[in-house]
Amino acid sequence: MAENINSTQTLTTVTEFFLTGFPGVSPEFYPAVGLLLLLVYLILAGGNLFTIAFVFYEKNLQKPAYLIFCNLAAVDFAFGTATMPKIISKYLFKDETLSFYACFIQMFLIHYLGTVTSFLLLVMAIDRFIAICNPLRYPTIVTNQSAAVICVISWIIPICWMMVIILQSIALSYCNSNIIQHCYCDHNSINRLACGDAGGARMFAFIAAMIVLLGPLAFIIFSYVSIIIAVFKISNAQGKYKTFSTCSPQLLIICLYYLPRCAVYVLDVTVQMKIDARIMIVIWYSLFPPLVNPIIFCFRTKEIREALIKKLRKRRIKNLSG
Repeated sequence: MAENINSTQTLTTVTEFFLTGFPGVSPEFYPAVGLLLLLVYLILAGGNLFTIAFVFYEKNLQKPAYLIFCNLAAVDFAFGTATMPKIISKYLFKDETLSFYACFIQMFLIHYLGTVTSFLLLVMAIDRFIAICNPLRYPTIVTNQSAAVICVISWIIPICWMMVIILQSIALSYCNSNIIQHCYCDHNSINRLACGDAGGARMFAFIAAMIVLLGPLAFIIFSYVSIIIAVFKISNAQGKYKTFSTCSPQLLIICLYYLPRCAVYVLDVTVQMKIDARIMIVIWYSLFPPLVNPIIFCFRTKEIREALIKKLRKRRIKNLSG
């Protein structure tokens, strides 16, 4: 059960946190919401695991760009697995609490995986920038080995400062309330519950978030402006379409990740968002990209689409002949 401790009462240490979930959902609709979230998770997990397996199975798709896709799919799967099972169990089994340290582990995974995603989108933009703006040097600069190394670096770099943020948050006192007004444990929701001075921890986390968000975004904008300029310099209309179509899936994915996040940060600074509205927006931009990224990979990437159609045709011919 959730604890609400008044300031006039003896302060006690919080040992578990209570997730409120989606605002305004009546208990009678909990099973329906839980089943819907379970379906969303199964689609998310299946789509991203299929992307990884299909690229590794198809030898002709084992190229740097698709290796980056696989890393992004792995992050999307990990993010969904870190966030959704608990909120599904809340609505299906009324399991609404997380232990103190389990909540901070989830918080670490959420912000760590979000940071890795931002870095991988930067790597994706660099890959397209070199491929379109410097195509002659692309095969020597961007190889499977170099792509693998930079992807591994993208996974390793965020660990240090994420650990600093988590340790700062754990060190705070939590004694006033254990009710987290969210569907999962994130930094903003947890630090609001601190009964001590959390200003330093919040400022460090905010600066880190701005660096992670705006740093890669600045280069991504620069790279795609350069790509668009390079595309318009191509005289052949068919060549323009073909060149731009190679980077349109990445551009869609980048927009799905950055636009809503930037909107939330701007609204947080300029106006005081209602908790209900913020939860819905955060859940939307957290789960929608991992859900649709495999669809974008398969239907907007020509080589993957053609390889998938070829496999399906072979399977159909085999079944008919059998």
